[in-house]
Amino acid sequence: MANLQPVRGTRDIHPDERQRHRFIEETARNVAARYGYTEISTPIFEFSEVFKRTLGDTSDIVTKEMYTFEDKGGDEITLRPEGTAGVARMLISGGLAQDLPLKYFYRGPMFRYERPQKGRFRQFHQTGIELLGVPEPLGDVEVIALGASVLNELGLLSKTTLELNTLGNAESRNSYREKLIAYFNDFRSDLSEDSQDRLERNPLRILDSKDKQDQNIVANAPEFSESLDGESKEFFAAVTEGLDVLSIAYRLNSRLVRGLDYYCHTAFEFTTWELGTQGTVLAGGRYDGLVGQMGGTSTAGVGWAAGIERLAMLAEDIPEEVRPIAIIPVVPELQDKSLEIAQDLRSRGFTIEFGYRGNMSRRLKRANKLNAIASVIIGPDELERGAATVRNLDSGDQQEVSLEVLADHLKQFS
Repeated sequence: MANLQPVRGTRDIHPDERQRHRFIEETARNVAARYGYTEISTPIFEFSEVFKRTLGDTSDIVTKEMYTFEDKGGDEITLRPEGTAGVARMLISGGLAQDLPLKYFYRGPMFRYERPQKGRFRQFHQTGIELLGVPEPLGDVEVIALGASVLNELGLLSKTTLELNTLGNAESRNSYREKLIAYFNDFRSDLSEDSQDRLERNPLRILDSKDKQDQNIVANAPEFSESLDGESKEFFAAVTEGLDVLSIAYRLNSRLVRGLDYYCHTAFEFTTWELGTQGTVLAGGRYDGLVGQMGGTSTAGVGWAAGIERLAMLAEDIPEEVRPIAIIPVVPELQDKSLEIAQDLRSRGFTIEFGYRGNMSRRLKRANKLNAIASVIIGPDELERGAATVRNLDSGDQQEVSLEVLADHLKQFS
């Protein structure tokens, strides 16, 4: 029989790591709730058109990274590579435009076919927020502040830098695009093959190139700030002023861009120096043109997504799982009574482990292996007195406790 393994770029998430993921997800959810964001969930696969319309037929994600297949009904389906497009589709198909503004939180797996590396997998997990229907710069400030609050609650804000830029409005963006094309055309033959292709369809993407020769050329490219009109400058000033009011530190990065046309105004990333080249842990921006591009009513939008795997690699102070209490019958004849006691304690909110087999010594060894905090030993003599022996497995201290007050006694171990 073949030695079955997970598909390349995927892996099993074992209890310790899943605990870290859950802590990050729940922390983000709780912080988002304090800002008034409610949790939603969209399907993990959509009609491919949802992503082709939003990410562009010629983007790297669509042409190289999407998991796309034809289902049994002949429809072309894609596993979601990111979360925002599904939320925008939900807004349109659900007729939710009349309920704006909307504040959503989400979490779940995403899928991209790319080279697996540190903190990056083909099935990966994200948590994110979307604020729909708020065109004011205050929306950008709130979204960034929420991201900073999540990182702060995780103890990670001091390990990151908020990088900030403005993409301006459509007019500013078009002006900048023309300047980039004129500049890069002078270096066309020196650009990488990918960047030569991008020059024709999406020159802003060249600014993201990892090719060293491209980076040397990019170093002297025109700055976006040179193309900003008055409206764009005013919008960005309001965002930075809002961040200053909240004492959220940031670093301006004129090379931080988004290649797709529906992005505008604010772009931001929280990056870290502790994960090597995979340094972005939370990123987002304003996408006022997205819903309209998908066929819906023009709707302002701003949000971010964070990588769970990368945050888990950074996080240190993860609370321990609740340590269980072991119920141990001394003799097999007391198993039913022990099972009854275990079920009653579980119904009262205790985490209970019930050994399935073996004598008392073997069950105590299993309790220690499971890092149980205490054991409740059910013996025939104690049971005749309506009691059980409770042993603190850390200190070894034990005492006989009446079954009537057993639950109250065990609260000290919660």
